[in-house]
Amino acid sequence: MKIFKDIKLHLLTVVMFGLLFPLLIWGIGLAFPNQATGLPVYKSGTLVGFENIGQNFHSDKYFWGRPSAVDYNAASTGGSNKATTNPEYLEQVKKRIDEFLLKNHEVKRSEIPSDLVTASGSGIDPHISPQAAFIQIPRIAKERNLDTQKVKQLVNKHIEKPLFGLFGTERVNVLKLNLALDDLKKN
Repeated sequence: MKIFKDIKLHLLTVVMFGLLFPLLIWGIGLAFPNQATGLPVYKSGTLVGFENIGQNFHSDKYFWGRPSAVDYNAASTGGSNKATTNPEYLEQVKKRIDEFLLKNHEVKRSEIPSDLVTASGSGIDPHISPQAAFIQIPRIAKERNLDTQKVKQLVNKHIEKPLFGLFGTERVNVLKLNLALDDLKKN
């Protein structure tokens, strides 16, 4: 009887994916509590953000992160799901490029890294490429009255290498970089 095989398979998958898998993920969350909560970052005892959750930095004196399709809401992560040929999407990217150029006069349109004008798949990516950080240095140095070489050294110190030197690309955590930038001004 095929129907009994189907029922057994159905019950097995319900138990595996409806009970065992969620328990496994919950257990991993308990084993690594900081990872499960986005790695909270504190400064002087005050929560200032999360290492694994992007934030909206739009002041000229800070490095800007990736745009977010979910307004940086970690409870509802996701991309826009619009095709790269979608006219609404293209208009949104064009608007982001224009806003970036307005604040970064020395940058040419062709030099803007895509991660500064396109949202990530999660909508809360906390990282940008080193190129996206370097291109913002002149604006930040001018805004904070700092030497560009000093800001460049700070960016270089915050470049994270690929996992095991193999997996992923170099990246910069925007929150950590901006906190270090605030500390740089104090010195």
